[in-house]
Amino acid sequence: MDEENTALFAALAEPSRMRIVKLLRGGPLGVGEIAERLKIRQPQASKHLKVLQQAGVVDVQAEANRRTYRLRPEPFRQLERWLAGYRELWNERFDRLDDYLQTMED
Repeated sequence: MDEENTALFAALAEPSRMRIVKLLRGGPLGVGEIAERLKIRQPQASKHLKVLQQAGVVDVQAEANRRTYRLRPEPFRQLERWLAGYRELWNERFDRLDDYLQTMED
């Protein structure tokens, strides 16, 4: 696993950040809206958003004194590619197990 995936996993490992990602799946939100919906203080939300931004999970757009956050698709595509290799490995193993179990039934 490369450094980018490590940063992504580290950012997503914290439950509040995962909840933020889940919220942002519905579309861009401001930090105040995120804090309100998660029932956390705005400084806490800002801290979590900074970690997500540093990991490349979110982009921020500044409009006057308001910051809007949105998910970036690239890290999730990268994660999907990384997981695909493991998915293939496990599918092959399950197919072999199925074959073996079929021979035991005969």
